[in-house]
Amino acid sequence: MIELQNLHKRFGDQVAVHDLSLEVAEGELLVLLGGSGCGKTTTLKMINRLVEPTAGVVRIDGEDVSQLTPYDLRRRVGYAFQQVGLFPHMTVGENIGITPTLLGWRADDISRRVDELLTLVELDPTTIRDRAPTELSGGQQQRIGVARALAARPRLMLLDEPFGALDPLTRGRLQDSFIRIRRNLGMTGVFVTHDMAEALRLGDRIAVLDAGRLVQIGTPGTLMREPANDYVHQLLDTPRREADLVRSLLNDDTDPRPR
Repeated sequence: MIELQNLHKRFGDQVAVHDLSLEVAEGELLVLLGGSGCGKTTTLKMINRLVEPTAGVVRIDGEDVSQLTPYDLRRRVGYAFQQVGLFPHMTVGENIGITPTLLGWRADDISRRVDELLTLVELDPTTIRDRAPTELSGGQQQRIGVARALAARPRLMLLDEPFGALDPLTRGRLQDSFIRIRRNLGMTGVFVTHDMAEALRLGDRIAVLDAGRLVQIGTPGTLMREPANDYVHQLLDTPRREADLVRSLLNDDTDPRPR
């Protein structure tokens, strides 16, 4: 469904993405994983032309996105990100319905879609629809952000660390909800994170970036068993060490943590 071919992005003298080629199959969630400055968010933004590539091609369903207007492209692609970006002067329902409104949907269709999506993200439409975003918790706002990205029924979702600023319990609940939503909708997605455990939990495949270059791509199991280099090994060593620590604490009264 998505093809990136020899994608390159330069900001002045700084190369953010270097000769990146990969594909995302229909119904797949590909996670872009790496540390700060590795090029993962820039790559995501080049897919929907929030950033224009210096060289290379992005295709969706075989169509070069540079031949589409940004407006037409973004109608077809849902986009959710960490800061959420809800409009404070609009109600929750108006925020979710903004894209269908711009597309000229009928008011009753928009209202039904808003209620459908609030139910999908496990929020009660009768109590949430008419509230202001500022009245909601961080976790509720993130759910609204995901609902808004789904409003126009996109076949493709781009997600840039959408749960990154949340506490661990809320983040875990939203990850569970996201897994369920993906399965229900058969959604194709590209998900950016620097959290290795999140990548392993959510991704069908993981693409590891380092200094703008793709260093390995594969299933979570493949990356854990066969890291391509020391960088990938170090990234994935964190969830492994955390799992080992939990097992040690459960099985032994001796505290295994370093002193």
